[in-house]
Amino acid sequence: MSTVTSPRATAPTSRTDAMRAHRDATDAPASRRDAGATKAAILRAARHLLARQAHADITLKAVADRAGVSPPLILKYFGNKDTLFSQVMSFETDAVTLLDAPLAELGRHMVRHVLVSQTEQGADPVLRIVFAPLHGEQGDILRANFRTQVTERLAGRLDGPDAGLRAELAVGALLGLGVMFGIARGSHLCAAELGDIVDRWAPAVQAQLTPRPEPAPGPPGPSLPPALQT
Repeated sequence: MSTVTSPRATAPTSRTDAMRAHRDATDAPASRRDAGATKAAILRAARHLLARQAHADITLKAVADRAGVSPPLILKYFGNKDTLFSQVMSFETDAVTLLDAPLAELGRHMVRHVLVSQTEQGADPVLRIVFAPLHGEQGDILRANFRTQVTERLAGRLDGPDAGLRAELAVGALLGLGVMFGIARGSHLCAAELGDIVDRWAPAVQAQLTPRPEPAPGPPGPSLPPALQT
């Protein structure tokens, strides 16, 4: 003879059981926290602090507080402070996005990307290099990464002479814009339409990426009479 289980047998048998069941159901979404979004928030927080404090002075607690997580969660995802900041000091991912356009349109893309990153994402893809002097030996790592991952990568895409110099001049123009817009907070610049800034600044960047060829020399002009030649 089979036994039929009463529906009441699976229900919580006490107020405590009912509260526990409710808590478990409520906590389920939190337990499935998007790991990618959490790691991104931690990295944003670390980048923000790295642009304002010396590396040695930044604590995991400060990063955690800004990211809205606990320090143990940072350790879970990154292991330790050095591993976390090794990612913050890398420009690899930023450079991929910054340089993601055909060469003929790259100046405009780079300028717009810097401005949109600051206004919509609260971060700049290259500006943290400005703070390298704050970080001692870590600043040397920041400079080396910037050189190999940003300027040398850009130079590798350029044709013609002086590719390395032109790449550094183009990125220098971006950094100047980023400093004036995001740090100095120039009142006229911040009040301008983003598209207007792009229209004005992109040609200066593009001029280094695809310089116009020198015009061919024209025919020689008439020579001076012998009496006027010196």
